[in-house]
Amino acid sequence: MAAVIEIGTLIDCDPHIRGGRPKVAGTGVSVMRIAGWHRLGYSPEDIAVQFGHLSLAQVHAALAYYFANRDEIDSDLAKEDALHP
Repeated sequence: MAAVIEIGTLIDCDPHIRGGRPKVAGTGVSVMRIAGWHRLGYSPEDIAVQFGHLSLAQVHAALAYYFANRDEIDSDLAKEDALHP
């Protein structure tokens, strides 16, 4: 039987990585980055392939975090867009 993964362990924050923004645990990939790709029309499968080292479960966890905290992530995306027009 495969090991059971608690989905709450797939997303974390580290004050030393990505300014403490939520990210995929064990990586430097922020939830904001995955949400941005999703907003551009990429499917979870496309995003997993694009990053290569992320599993589909990790991408879905990041998107679940995004949808549960949409205002926070959208605000971060808007700030980033303003810095890089």
